[in-house]
Amino acid sequence: MLIIPDAEIAGLLDYKKLIGALREIFQSEFTMPLRHHHFYKTPEGNDNTLILMPVWNSQYMGLKQVTVAPANAKENRPSIFAQYILSDSKTGQPLAYMNATELTARRTACTSALAASYLCRKDAQNLLILGGGKVAQHLAQAHMAVRNFKKISVWMRDSAKMEEFVSSLQDQGFPAQCVTDLEESARNADLISCATPSKTPIIKGKWVQAGTHLDLIGSYKPDTRETDDEAIGKSAIFVDSRAGALHESGELALPIAAGIITEKDVKADIVELIKGIHPGRTSNEEITLFKSVGLAIEDLAAALLVYQNFDPK
Repeated sequence: MLIIPDAEIAGLLDYKKLIGALREIFQSEFTMPLRHHHFYKTPEGNDNTLILMPVWNSQYMGLKQVTVAPANAKENRPSIFAQYILSDSKTGQPLAYMNATELTARRTACTSALAASYLCRKDAQNLLILGGGKVAQHLAQAHMAVRNFKKISVWMRDSAKMEEFVSSLQDQGFPAQCVTDLEESARNADLISCATPSKTPIIKGKWVQAGTHLDLIGSYKPDTRETDDEAIGKSAIFVDSRAGALHESGELALPIAAGIITEKDVKADIVELIKGIHPGRTSNEEITLFKSVGLAIEDLAAALLVYQNFDPK
């Protein structure tokens, strides 16, 4: 079994190639059981999550184990740790083991960019990123792989981290800037990409203008959300999967419980978008919203891109 170093993983997960691999695998045949969520408390009383994500096709089987520990941020540690095992689905033989933290962050950002290629206006110029965690660090690169944004605004609660993050983006050649007035930035954004651990809405529906695309990544529990009922109610809603997005995240589960929307208000999932079953954005004035909670098939696409291109020398 290959053990693939972290540095190799990052180098092999080129954003455009990963978006292409995701597009291809979403059109293929695969089996993806509902993931397993287990919630537990640490001795300090912090709420952590263990997630097990299996998937397989005719050739390969993948299993990702994820732990989410939000309190780690206070100690300057990553909030998410993940491991991935890739196996031969016919024999069960393990083929490769890799740290899935980088894999997860990149495939999450690239899935959002893939969805945005169908849902964001083609003339979009202003990208607003909320958050500075592991996933947020890849959003500019991923979205720029499908749209040529003229301005990338970044908002974070921690101003020092925000300045450091924006400086890093500028060093990579991106037109990035710090913003402190979130309302003004949201009102002027063509695409708002949220990857925060916020438990309450930080993007207000009254800020979201006609033609905007909302990309919501951060909420992963039934009682957390990044935007409010007004934004949900005025948007054409798309998801990575109905089974996950409608129930695992408060982004949609809470408005459904409140009667703001029903499950039938979801226009399509990402497979239906890619296969052309739904056309995606239907006008320049439409407000579109993509809610993702992450899918095991996305991990398999990323893991295969690494495994099939890794040179063990």
